Order: sequence, then C-alpha cells, then structure tokens
Amino acid sequence: MNDGNGGAIGVLGSAFNPPHFGHLALAQEALWQLGLDEVIFVPTGRAPHKRIASDPGSEVRMEMTHLAADHDERFSVSALEVDREGPSYAYETLGALAEEWADTELVFVMGADAAVGLESWREPERVVELASLAIARRAGVPDAEVAATMRSLGCEEQATMLEMPQFGVSSSSVRERAHQGRPLRYLVPDAIANLVEERGLYR
Repeated sequence: MNDGNGGAIGVLGSAFNPPHFGHLALAQEALWQLGLDEVIFVPTGRAPHKRIASDPGSEVRMEMTHLAADHDERFSVSALEVDREGPSYAYETLGALAEEWADTELVFVMGADAAVGLESWREPERVVELASLAIARRAGVPDAEVAATMRSLGCEEQATMLEMPQFGVSSSSVRERAHQGRPLRYLVPDAIANLVEERGLYR
C-alpha cells in the first residue's frame, strides 16, 4: 500500500454490483498503459443521483469487490465511500485519497460514457484538480465528445484515452442472468459466481 515514495495509482470507482471481468480488464489496462503502481477499487456507498439497482447492500458489494481484486497484488479495495455517511461524491473520495497518498499522483479511471457527463458531477473542477484522468473508450461515445468535455473543464493535458478490449458484459447483464438462474461463470470471477448462487443474490 502507501509507502510515500511517489509513483502513480489508479482510482476505479463503481457500484461493483457485481464486479465483473470488464472491471478487472479496465484496471489491468490502466496499470499497463499508464505504468501505474496500483489500482484502488472504490465501491460506491450511496449513489448521489440514482438508486443502485437491485442493491444487495454496500457490505455485500464490498465483499464481492474484495473477491474480484484479491487475485492480483496490484489491486486493492478501499472502504472510503462505504464507510462515509451520505452520498458518495468523487471529489470527496479523491480528496481523502490525496491526503493519504500525499506524494503520489492519482489517476481517476473511468469510462468514456461517464467522462462526457463529468461536468454535471458535484465539483468537477475539484475532481480534475486532484487527479489526472484515464478514460476507457466506449462504443457509441466518440473521442471528440470526450475531448470537448475535457476542453470545457480545462483538463485536456491530463486526460489519456485507454485502448480497451471489447467486453460484452455489464453489471446489469450479470444481474439479469442471475435473476433468470443462468450461469455466470466466465463473466465474473468464480468466487463471485459462487457467492451470488449460494446467497441467491439478484433473484
């Protein structure tokens, strides 16, 4: 974890409801393409703008995120948002991590679909002040649209587009398969597939 010796770490926030191989691939690509030392997975506590669909609870999502991240020593999980009262805002999370990792560059990892909506977030200027951005390309979201948002926020120089393998998996599709009793293996880590089945999550 934090040794205070500089470097750069990625911050990947999501509901992780549940985490799937697309999340893990995104973390891997950020590590590899940007030369990061680590990626911290930050499960959302309470989403500020919408209810988390079919939410089994933040503690369960936290448990699943640990199961997803535990296989790679470069991945870690933070309970910052789960432990915080009230809605989870990215600028608060990044501020807390900036204090903890004082000599380390923070890289906020996000999808292009989230990036084009960044201006509507709470205090987006603070987000880009605290961290550079690693933005994963998404089908249907043109680079030009992302670039326009970055220009508007004045952070073009600190935003990097990530090349991503295309995954036809999403948390919502995994939840739907679980609801239908269909197999989840090869979409999520086996430990998560087992937990979802054993506890009857998303049924």
